[in-house]
Amino acid sequence: MSREEDAPSGSGSPWAMLVGAAHCPVVLVPDRLATSRHRTGVTLGVDARAPSGASLGFAFQSARLRGVRLYAVHAWALPAGAAYRPFGVPESERAACEDHEVQLLCDALRPWCEKFPGVHVLADVRLFRPAEALLDCSERAELVVVPRDSRTAGWEVAARALLRRATCAVAVVPS
Repeated sequence: MSREEDAPSGSGSPWAMLVGAAHCPVVLVPDRLATSRHRTGVTLGVDARAPSGASLGFAFQSARLRGVRLYAVHAWALPAGAAYRPFGVPESERAACEDHEVQLLCDALRPWCEKFPGVHVLADVRLFRPAEALLDCSERAELVVVPRDSRTAGWEVAARALLRRATCAVAVVPS
């Protein structure tokens, strides 16, 4: 995909329309694919609260076929009222929230790990928006898999950001 005039810039770009209309996974590879021996594995964006079976299956299968690790990333946020507390969120409360998010991610991955026992999975929860978390992880990935689901706006934003800025292949998988 061209980084110039054809690069996705919004919902009206050719690439965004293609990805948005496809009924199957769409894999886009940037013109200047960054290669490095530091790029290893498949990175998957997971909404652990509403996991996409299609994107999980695509990512596990991609990692199995490549013989690489799967890095599953779940982005989360503190409860809405946390920003209005005068002294922030106590560390113990933040840790309890994070533990809950880790459990959600592990629960979402468990059936897929059983189905693909040969795939080594590294689960990670990040206190970021999905786009920030995946853009950071994409710097080390061969392939980033992101779900396309109209119910989860954060992942739609992440997909658009990845299509614009990632230096690795990006697979957008409809749910």
